[in-house]
Amino acid sequence: MKRLTVLVIILIFVFSLSSAWAQKKDVRLSIATGGTGGVYYPLGGGMANVISKYVPYAEATAEVTTASVDNCLLVGQGKADLALIMADVGWDAFQGKGKFKEKIPLRTAAVLYPNNMHIVTIEGKGIEKVTDLKGKRVSTGAPGSGTEVKALRVLEAYGLIPDKDFTRDKLGVAESAGALKDRKIDAFFWDGGLPTAAVTDLGATPGIKIKIISHGDAVSKMREKYGPLYVKGIIPAKTYPGQDVDVEMAVVWNLLICNEKMKGDVAYDIVKTLFDRKPELVASHRDARFLSLEPQVGGSPIPFHPGVIRYFTEKGLKIK
Repeated sequence: MKRLTVLVIILIFVFSLSSAWAQKKDVRLSIATGGTGGVYYPLGGGMANVISKYVPYAEATAEVTTASVDNCLLVGQGKADLALIMADVGWDAFQGKGKFKEKIPLRTAAVLYPNNMHIVTIEGKGIEKVTDLKGKRVSTGAPGSGTEVKALRVLEAYGLIPDKDFTRDKLGVAESAGALKDRKIDAFFWDGGLPTAAVTDLGATPGIKIKIISHGDAVSKMREKYGPLYVKGIIPAKTYPGQDVDVEMAVVWNLLICNEKMKGDVAYDIVKTLFDRKPELVASHRDARFLSLEPQVGGSPIPFHPGVIRYFTEKGLKIK
């Protein structure tokens, strides 16, 4: 009887040790996202929760950043393991062009969702088209953000020069919406998912009627200069309170990226988990609904990580 008791105690002890070992989180992952008023932060938070919950060896956290440009730099410097970025900014970083002084060793982990350029103003500002921004006070997005990069390219397509043709502020989406609400600026640019919470909140403010300015005719000039990164899209009427008509705008895809040095098994496990647990990601932000196999083929100008290619190959995709 004593021997049986000792054996049971030993088995319990061994089981406890093995369970503790299985639950050990020895890989820490930092996910660079964006400001709290946009899509990157809640979606990145959802990714962190899913990875931490279902990848046994990993613990992930979402970090607030100024978004795409800085996110590329953080991944390149090893200060972030994963990041959400816009494909046009990532392409510049990969090539060492634009705001990037040297090539950054980025790899794509997944093509996520389309990013939609908003040019937001309110009634009473006298702004009906992009060229009406001349002489106004306009926020072009936070410094180091993909919004800033894309906003300047839209303005360039219309021949408008920041700081010369209009007074320029550099605010994130939440700060921009607050400044427009307080009449401190006349309009702002924001590139994000549909709907974006900060724009929704602005439109729902009593006494304010928002207007989103069409700029679909800028896309052809943007593609001519920067390549086939941009496509024409629509912000459907009623996406935001007070938005009565469809709005044509420029679209670019968002990517989840990592450094080329990420271990193959880690990259594989991350992307497999995100696809397997898509419904939980959608619960964090509805733009996760766009995560699917189809956009992965041709959706990113940046090469995919080898570990990710292994997963997509298993799914029948041919990706380089």
